[in-house]
Amino acid sequence: MRRLAVVAAAALAASLMAFNAAAEEFPTKIVRLIVPYPAGGGVDNLARPLVERLSQAWKQTVIIENKPGASTIVGSKSVAGAPADGYTLLFTTDSTITSNPFLFKNVGFDPIKELTPITQLVDLHQFVLANPAVPARSMKELVELAKREPDKLNYGSYGVGSQPHLLFEMLRKETGAQIRQISYRGIAPAVTATLAGDVQFTLGSLSVSAGHIDSGKLVPLAISRKERLPGRPAIPTLIEAGYPDIDPRSWYGLFAPAGTPAAVVEKVQKDVAAILRDPEFKARHIDALGYTGIGSSPAEFAAFIRQDLSYKEHLITVTGITAEQ
Repeated sequence: MRRLAVVAAAALAASLMAFNAAAEEFPTKIVRLIVPYPAGGGVDNLARPLVERLSQAWKQTVIIENKPGASTIVGSKSVAGAPADGYTLLFTTDSTITSNPFLFKNVGFDPIKELTPITQLVDLHQFVLANPAVPARSMKELVELAKREPDKLNYGSYGVGSQPHLLFEMLRKETGAQIRQISYRGIAPAVTATLAGDVQFTLGSLSVSAGHIDSGKLVPLAISRKERLPGRPAIPTLIEAGYPDIDPRSWYGLFAPAGTPAAVVEKVQKDVAAILRDPEFKARHIDALGYTGIGSSPAEFAAFIRQDLSYKEHLITVTGITAEQ
């Protein structure tokens, strides 16, 4: 028996050494990063410079595949069903992980059980944006206008349960302001529709709205942030505007298929976190775009997701949003 125990222990040690060695060598082939949103939006705008840096750090090609559709389900489900080896990763938002499970009767997969959290990349702070033709320059004026003209105003969302949908439905619940949802296939087309006047409002981060705000083509009414954005100190927070409970709490995160070796997950997390901390990358791709960089550990990210699940369940339950509406 003792000999068998020694042999088993030796075999386990050898397998662990081989496992760790494989993680150290990762990646040895092309890595695919699935983005379940269209090219050109805020998600894509951070994913691309991150992929470029990862390719340099790993000395291996990392490619982006945009797979939008069905409120991010199409692209996300493809990652959940991919081999659990670290060569297919998911770059997505809170909508995929903590909103969709409460919006759809059948998502087609379980994002909590079938995806492994790697790291929270950023907290995303979005502006409530208005077309300048709208006679409202604050959240209070927006609500007053919507009450005077019920169902005459529209907002552009990125689909059922997306951040604009959650925010404007919570606003309706709190104030009675009736603003109709028009759904688009991502942030970029929703912003474009607001610029064109096809809808009057949407949400957008600094990465997709800065130039339009500076040119006066979009008017920011508030920002979903605890404090004012240093680079835009004139724009009040939702808290200051009197609506602390309508913040959809947006974020970007990185995931792998469930069952991906822990050593591979940890390597990816450490390498990504190092990029997020790099002064040049941080200044250009995080701070300048109004994000808050995170780079959390897999365990920290998993704990954060549990908290956000509870928060999103509350928002969706209170507003009565469903994917069938």
